[in-house]
Amino acid sequence: MAEVHHFTYGAFNPIAAFLVAALGSFLGLLSTGRARSARSRGRRNRWLIIAAFSIGGAAIWLMHFTAMLGFDVPQSPVRYNPVLTMVSLGLAVVAVGGGLMVVGHGRRSFAKTAIAGTLTGLGVLAMHYTGMVGLHVSGRIHFDPVLVVVSGVIAVVASTAALWFAVSVRGWQPMTGAAGLMALAVCGMHYTGMAAMTVELSPTVSTHVSGIRPLLMIVPITLISAATILGVALSALQAMTEEEFTEGDGMPRRGMHAENPWSLKQASMSAMRRAPGRPSPGVRPSPRPVPPRRKPVADEPLIDVPT
Repeated sequence: MAEVHHFTYGAFNPIAAFLVAALGSFLGLLSTGRARSARSRGRRNRWLIIAAFSIGGAAIWLMHFTAMLGFDVPQSPVRYNPVLTMVSLGLAVVAVGGGLMVVGHGRRSFAKTAIAGTLTGLGVLAMHYTGMVGLHVSGRIHFDPVLVVVSGVIAVVASTAALWFAVSVRGWQPMTGAAGLMALAVCGMHYTGMAAMTVELSPTVSTHVSGIRPLLMIVPITLISAATILGVALSALQAMTEEEFTEGDGMPRRGMHAENPWSLKQASMSAMRRAPGRPSPGVRPSPRPVPPRRKPVADEPLIDVPT
């Protein structure tokens, strides 16, 4: 078996991976908090989709490849398949989004959260090992079944806890603590899955391995991350703007007194309750009707001239 390094750049990769996972989890929890307070189903789905990209795209997938930048096999080149890498991103977002859609609607229950967490955890596990299949070396990659099962259990437990936090946590301090716990769980699942991997080199190690270099992965990861963060920020800003200037059902607000609008019925009831002969304070009487102007006769002068 070949020698495998998981921390090529020292503590930089695990610390950076943890910070990325914590930030993505925190943004996702903020988005799910907005989803809980949304008044319409469409608006709630919008916030849940934003949360799916924050948790699945940043906290899980981006954390995964941030940590993978520290992976190295000294005796062999390491390359990545860009297609499978993008497929793993889609799996992470879809898995988290599906779980959030299940727990984000209807009444909260542990059974529903457990089912959604199991499905989401299996999707996250599929994301991780799809990315591993896209990892190419001059040889074969083997996985320890026991550690694979352990990583799957961690993924399911972490996903269930993440979904439970998403529908339960309120406030900045609880969200910060929950984001840290989610980041620890995601990092634990990743490095457990990496510990399950061993590399068996070919008898003749080739220097030509299909795929792109690990450091070149920084370019597409940076572009995709920037596009995702920008898209999430713009979507969140647009959603907050619409919620600020529209009612819960999507109707535009009628002004700063929209919550207590004046109506003719209220004015009539006030007039009926008013004592006769006493004008109600604060109510301005209606003006008297102005008589119409008399049209002048053809021979009559428009202005009276004194004689």
